[in-house]
Amino acid sequence: MKADIALLLEGTYPFVSGGVSSWVHQIIRAFPEWRFHLVFLGSRREDYAGMRYELPPNVVGLETHYLFEPEASPPLKAPEPSPQLMGQVEAVHEAFLAGVPVEEAMTRLAGLFPVLLSGEALRREHFLRSRAAWESICSRYRRFCTDPSFVDYFWTVRIMHAPLWKLSAIARSLPKARVYHTISTGYAGFLGALLRWRDGRPLILSEHGIYTKERKIDLLKAEWIRDNRNVFQRDPTEVSYFRALWIRFFEWLGRTCYQAADPIIALYEANRQRQIQDGADAARTRLIPNGVDLARFRPLRSQRPARVPPVLCLIGRVVPIKDVKTFIRAMRRVVNVLPEAEGWIAGPEDEDPGYAEECRNLVESLGLAGKVRFLGFQKVDALLPRVGLTILSSISEALPLVILEGFAAGVPTVATDVGACRQLVEGLAGEDRALGTAGAIVGIADPLALADAAVALLTDEARWRAASAAAIARVERFYTDEMMFAAYREVYGAAMEKH
Repeated sequence: MKADIALLLEGTYPFVSGGVSSWVHQIIRAFPEWRFHLVFLGSRREDYAGMRYELPPNVVGLETHYLFEPEASPPLKAPEPSPQLMGQVEAVHEAFLAGVPVEEAMTRLAGLFPVLLSGEALRREHFLRSRAAWESICSRYRRFCTDPSFVDYFWTVRIMHAPLWKLSAIARSLPKARVYHTISTGYAGFLGALLRWRDGRPLILSEHGIYTKERKIDLLKAEWIRDNRNVFQRDPTEVSYFRALWIRFFEWLGRTCYQAADPIIALYEANRQRQIQDGADAARTRLIPNGVDLARFRPLRSQRPARVPPVLCLIGRVVPIKDVKTFIRAMRRVVNVLPEAEGWIAGPEDEDPGYAEECRNLVESLGLAGKVRFLGFQKVDALLPRVGLTILSSISEALPLVILEGFAAGVPTVATDVGACRQLVEGLAGEDRALGTAGAIVGIADPLALADAAVALLTDEARWRAASAAAIARVERFYTDEMMFAAYREVYGAAMEKH
């Protein structure tokens, strides 16, 4: 059955729970009159346990593709690309490195789309195993690489480019839809650009966090990226060559998606400005903030006990970007002041088991066993009436749905100063700011400040109730799902009119 909207989903719904996945589920269910086809892009099949959501009936198709699965055995003799085609590939790489104007670079890259989509003119074997590709890699290593290891350079280039051929194959076989909607740039955004070129159909981009920025954070911390320079060759003010290479790769994937997408949607103004800074056409950008179902969360307010529960709850995946360790360290001080307090961590631990184990060990080492509890994935409806505060200790966020859900249930928050959190807690200006403060904002990786802000709210009932009232008023005035759905109905309708 032909789909109206194909959703391009990288590392999220329906196999990973979290704010973005909840948002996708909301969107699909909000428009039962339209048929959705889901394209899930993951790393390896073994990294995902199974579906975390029951698909709504208007989902007419689900494809799963894994970009880093082992490949079939290569042919004994690799085919050689034509010199003309290899020259075209070289011209694209030169544009990315030699200060060519962005518009020219993107034009050269778009010129490769028909070649990639043909499945024959430029095959994966051409780039990864031909003599021409080998000579190109060697030449670039000699010209540009500042890391002494050719082996690491060679494999970095191969690993970096291999998914692009998988994405090209997906684009060739994907059933046509009236509209394509990618929920990030990156690999999903590149696939969207290919489909936009293939069919001439509109591509919509919704960015919750800025993908390029988040990948840069990940890459700067990644331990799998080598730096083979000795202590005398390293400049501590410089990013290592391979990290910089990966960062540039994702920057250009982002630019490719920005060039193809219209509209380009951000959740709040700072992210819209970041999109423009990263290459988006300002005229094609717009804001649509997240919204929550008030009818679902309003009844939870009456389920709360008379006394504010001394429970601090972090609802989210147990992964480094959520900085769960700062929350755990904050709980040591909270419990010192409020011995009856508890810290709950409600979220899956399977995305980064090593980090989850480190968090559990930290709880033990700080003597917090029994005071900090790992609850695994939980339905927020069951949690929110039982907690006094939601906690967000992340080092990067966009406009967190979990804060809005807490607000709708009357629960204030203590959050780090990331993304739109200050906007949600304090209001933007005028009428919004006049509603009052719905909790507290603290610095990143500051467990002392987080603990003190939480204790101040939990030990002052009048202050807590004022924060709760401000939270309810703000979400009801500015962040309802009805507002969000009306905006996306307009976006989808305008795109389908172009069909």
